[in-house]
Amino acid sequence: MQFEVSPAEINAAHAPHNLFVSGLFLIDLMMSPAVIVLKLGIPGLLFTLFCSLALLAYIYLRSRKTTTWFVAAHWRLSWSRCRILMLGYTISAVLIGLAWLVSLSAHEASMGHIMWTAMTRIALVPTLLIVLLTAIMEAGAIGVANKGEVPDKIVAAFPPPPEMKRRAQELKELSTQLPPP
Repeated sequence: MQFEVSPAEINAAHAPHNLFVSGLFLIDLMMSPAVIVLKLGIPGLLFTLFCSLALLAYIYLRSRKTTTWFVAAHWRLSWSRCRILMLGYTISAVLIGLAWLVSLSAHEASMGHIMWTAMTRIALVPTLLIVLLTAIMEAGAIGVANKGEVPDKIVAAFPPPPEMKRRAQELKELSTQLPPP
C-alpha cells in the first residue's frame, strides 16, 4: 500500500534495510568465510553468530520503538527478514549437531575429522543461501521505501493511523482514475 510520506521519512525508512544488508555482508559473508579459512573452528563461528544475533536483537528492539508509523513499519519489515535469517541459522545449527554426532561415530579419529570438516561446510550452505535471499529481499525493500510503500502484510499486522490510511485510500483512488502512461 502506498502512503504519502516526506523525504525525511523515506530516508529514515532506509536505515533498517541498510543496517540489515550491511550486517549480512560484513558478518555473514565476510567474517564466516574468514573464520573457516583461518581455521578458528566452532569458537570463531560462535563469535560470528553472536555478532549477527546482536545485530538482529538491535533490529528487533528498534522495531518496537515508536517513531512515525511509516518508519516503524519498515523496521518491522526488516525484523520479519531477520526471522527468516534466524531460520537459516537454526537449520545450520541442527546440521552441525548432526555432523558432530556422525563424526563421533567414526572408528578412526582421522576419518571423524574428515567427516566433521566436510559436513560442517555443507551445514553452512542453508545459512548462506538464506543470507543471499534476505539480501535480495532487503534491497527490494529499499525500493519499496523509496516509493512510499509498505507491504500489505505489514499494514495488516501493524495498521496505520486512521488519517494516514484515509490519505492512502485517496491516493489509490486517484491513481486508478488517471489514464495509463
